[in-house]
Amino acid sequence: MNAQFKRGIIELCVLSVLVEKDNYGYEIINQLSEHINVNENTIYPILRRLTTESYFQTYLEESNEGAPRKYYQMTEKGFIYYLKLREEWDEFIGGVYHVINQGGKKNEEIFRRFKERTSEEKLK
Repeated sequence: MNAQFKRGIIELCVLSVLVEKDNYGYEIINQLSEHINVNENTIYPILRRLTTESYFQTYLEESNEGAPRKYYQMTEKGFIYYLKLREEWDEFIGGVYHVINQGGKKNEEIFRRFKERTSEEKLK
């Protein structure tokens, strides 16, 4: 998958996790990696940049398992940014689904129509 495309989608995924509740980096990585192939080299730069751009703020919370954890909390600016990206994503993915599903959603149906079309072209 195109790295730039993937980065943009993962950014939206990070925002989607943090719109629900404050999280620390490792917890965000674990949540996302259940569904997407991500690692800390992908997530932490996104968290740093979004914090620098004031979409998140951070705070430390004591942990029973060692050093205090840095939690990321979405700001109002971050929430507005999330809504904008989500709207763009919904519009984009809706268009993509429309294009790729024009012929139907079942592979068998698409294959049948493809075979019919290519058989007709051979007859010409």
